[in-house]
Amino acid sequence: MINSKRISNEFAQQAAIDSPSFKEAEIANYLRQRFVKLGATLTEDTASKQIGSQSNNLIFRFPGSKSGQPLLLSVHMDTVGPAEGIEPVLTGGVFRSAGNTILGADDKAGITEIIEALEVLREQEIEHVPLEVAITVCEEVGLLGAKHLDFSLISAKRGIALDTTGISYVIHKAPAANRFTVEIIGQEAHAGVIPENGISSIQIAARAISRMKLGRIDEETTANIGVIKGGQATNIIPRQTILEGEVRSHNPEKLREITRQIIGLIEDEVEKARITVDGSEIKASMALELNEEYPSMHVDKQAEILQLISAAAEAIDFPLEIKAAGGGSDANILNANGIQCVILGTGMNKVHSVEEEVLVEDMVKISRLLVEIIRNA
Repeated sequence: MINSKRISNEFAQQAAIDSPSFKEAEIANYLRQRFVKLGATLTEDTASKQIGSQSNNLIFRFPGSKSGQPLLLSVHMDTVGPAEGIEPVLTGGVFRSAGNTILGADDKAGITEIIEALEVLREQEIEHVPLEVAITVCEEVGLLGAKHLDFSLISAKRGIALDTTGISYVIHKAPAANRFTVEIIGQEAHAGVIPENGISSIQIAARAISRMKLGRIDEETTANIGVIKGGQATNIIPRQTILEGEVRSHNPEKLREITRQIIGLIEDEVEKARITVDGSEIKASMALELNEEYPSMHVDKQAEILQLISAAAEAIDFPLEIKAAGGGSDANILNANGIQCVILGTGMNKVHSVEEEVLVEDMVKISRLLVEIIRNA
């Protein structure tokens, strides 16, 4: 039923199209033509004007041959870098990049699997409910496409996002995330001549970080300081230091509390950093930018969409575990907008690296699972 050669050709063609975030014009043009050829009606929103991408989000509709609630399939068309001049190479049934670039299996493996499932539905004349395929832009840079998706263009209230590694599990739960940038301002001074007239912003940052609990906080929560930038030269007390970090949690209260603790520790160390020069008090200061990166998602294990997927997997003897994840995706945004959506693995592995790979066999398996899900939706 599933055509592995067609999958290989489809994936290779997509992967060879460079599509880093904000520069999705070429892949979007390809997908417009490919899905319309399959019988879809295309609708676009106006996301490009709002986020500066070369393309809008694309929504493709396939009329149902039987009555029932529409089913949404969600993927994204952009990739991380380095993504210029990608050359996909198939060796021993595994796609990898030939050069110093990513492969783009994240998320073109998912797009390929949807296309193959649609090909099979048409060839086998398999009856199905109405289908909607949402392909977003700029997922890799903060889910910007999904955040600016015009949800009035989507009628489905249940869906599957194809966008995670492996093939043996489906994600029903993912955390919310807060992302923050803190600018700490101290006082410049010559480090070898008058260091006592300076306030080191790096030292303030170091003291605050040393008091933070980072990494795995508990089974629901993580925290990280991922970027530190500051200083000009070894002989200058550093005036400015910038910290960038995040907190993730499945529990909204814990998310707020750990974020508050981290910011509070920085505020405390900034408040204590003060000196007196020529009778005048000089204080450190700080500026905070705090963003709610994405909301949490939690689809009950007994939800209809998970029962549908589990039954389809069982019907074709496909082992599938329902589990929680530690990252965010478009599915977080879809759930927040009233679409009960879970995340299915696509076979992609070692993503966001030049070692990224995907097995053709895994794409075949997920395509087959999709056909069975759609058949029974």
